[in-house]
Amino acid sequence: MTVTVKKNTALVVPSSVRRKAGLKEGDRVEFQVSGRRITIVPKSPRADDEYTAEQRQIIDARLAKADEDIKNGRVHGPFEVEEAIQFLRKEIKARKLG
Repeated sequence: MTVTVKKNTALVVPSSVRRKAGLKEGDRVEFQVSGRRITIVPKSPRADDEYTAEQRQIIDARLAKADEDIKNGRVHGPFEVEEAIQFLRKEIKARKLG
Protein backbone atom coordinates (compact mmCIF):
# COMPACT_ATOMS: atom_id res chain seq x y z
CA MET A 1 0.00 0.00 0.00
CA THR A 2 1.22 3.50 -0.78
CA VAL A 3 0.45 6.71 1.11
CA THR A 4 1.49 10.30 0.42
CA VAL A 5 3.69 12.20 2.88
CA LYS A 6 2.31 15.68 3.48
CA LYS A 7 4.10 18.70 4.96
CA ASN A 8 2.22 19.24 8.25
CA THR A 9 0.43 15.90 8.65
CA ALA A 10 1.54 12.92 10.69
CA LEU A 11 2.36 9.83 8.68
CA VAL A 12 -0.58 7.42 8.94
CA VAL A 13 -0.20 3.65 8.89
CA PRO A 14 -3.29 2.36 7.09
CA SER A 15 -5.58 0.09 9.12
CA SER A 16 -5.11 -2.80 6.67
CA VAL A 17 -1.33 -2.64 7.24
CA ARG A 18 -1.76 -2.46 11.03
CA ARG A 19 -4.13 -5.43 10.90
CA LYS A 20 -1.69 -7.52 8.82
CA ALA A 21 1.12 -6.64 11.24
CA GLY A 22 -1.03 -7.54 14.24
CA LEU A 23 -0.82 -4.03 15.70
CA LYS A 24 -3.66 -2.80 17.86
CA GLU A 25 -4.48 0.40 19.69
CA GLY A 26 -2.11 1.00 22.59
CA ASP A 27 0.76 -1.07 21.13
CA ARG A 28 4.16 0.61 21.20
CA VAL A 29 6.38 0.67 18.12
CA GLU A 30 9.93 1.77 17.46
CA PHE A 31 11.04 3.49 14.26
CA GLN A 32 14.43 2.40 12.96
CA VAL A 33 16.06 4.40 10.16
CA SER A 34 18.81 3.18 7.87
CA GLY A 35 19.51 5.50 4.97
CA ARG A 36 16.16 6.14 3.28
CA ARG A 37 14.56 3.00 4.73
CA ILE A 38 12.24 3.24 7.74
CA THR A 39 11.37 0.07 9.64
CA ILE A 40 8.60 -0.02 12.23
CA VAL A 41 9.24 -2.61 14.94
CA PRO A 42 6.67 -3.55 17.61
CA LYS A 43 8.06 -3.14 21.13
CA SER A 44 7.28 -5.81 23.69
CA PRO A 45 5.77 -4.39 26.84
CA ARG A 46 8.08 -4.17 29.83
CA ALA A 47 6.96 -5.76 33.10
CA ASP A 48 6.74 -2.26 34.57
CA ASP A 49 4.25 -1.28 31.85
CA GLU A 50 2.10 -4.40 32.29
CA TYR A 51 1.32 -4.05 35.98
CA THR A 52 0.13 -1.29 38.26
CA ALA A 53 2.40 -0.26 41.12
CA GLU A 54 0.13 -2.17 43.53
CA GLN A 55 0.28 -5.34 41.41
CA ARG A 56 4.06 -4.99 41.12
CA GLN A 57 4.35 -4.80 44.94
CA ILE A 58 2.35 -8.03 45.30
CA ILE A 59 4.48 -9.78 42.69
CA ASP A 60 7.71 -8.58 44.29
CA ALA A 61 6.55 -9.75 47.73
CA ARG A 62 5.66 -13.20 46.40
CA LEU A 63 8.99 -13.48 44.58
CA ALA A 64 10.81 -12.52 47.79
CA LYS A 65 8.89 -15.21 49.70
CA ALA A 66 9.73 -17.78 47.01
CA ASP A 67 13.41 -16.84 47.28
CA GLU A 68 13.20 -17.26 51.05
CA ASP A 69 11.50 -20.66 50.67
CA ILE A 70 14.22 -21.82 48.29
CA LYS A 71 17.03 -20.62 50.57
CA ASN A 72 15.44 -22.41 53.55
CA GLY A 73 14.81 -25.65 51.66
CA ARG A 74 11.03 -25.33 51.70
CA VAL A 75 10.58 -26.55 48.15
CA HIS A 76 9.85 -29.87 46.47
CA GLY A 77 11.70 -31.43 43.59
CA PRO A 78 13.39 -31.83 41.29
CA PHE A 79 10.95 -34.36 39.92
CA GLU A 80 11.32 -37.02 37.33
CA VAL A 81 9.07 -36.22 34.37
CA GLU A 82 6.83 -39.28 34.79
CA GLU A 83 6.54 -38.64 38.53
CA ALA A 84 5.48 -35.05 37.88
CA ILE A 85 2.90 -36.12 35.28
CA GLN A 86 1.41 -38.71 37.64
CA PHE A 87 1.25 -36.13 40.44
CA LEU A 88 -0.52 -33.59 38.21
CA ARG A 89 -3.02 -36.16 36.94
CA LYS A 90 -3.80 -37.14 40.54
CA GLU A 91 -4.31 -33.47 41.48
CA ILE A 92 -6.62 -32.89 38.53
CA LYS A 93 -8.68 -35.95 39.39
CA ALA A 94 -8.91 -34.92 43.06
CA ARG A 95 -10.06 -31.42 42.12
CA LYS A 96 -12.72 -32.75 39.74
CA LEU A 97 -14.09 -35.01 42.48
CA GLY A 98 -13.87 -32.35 45.20
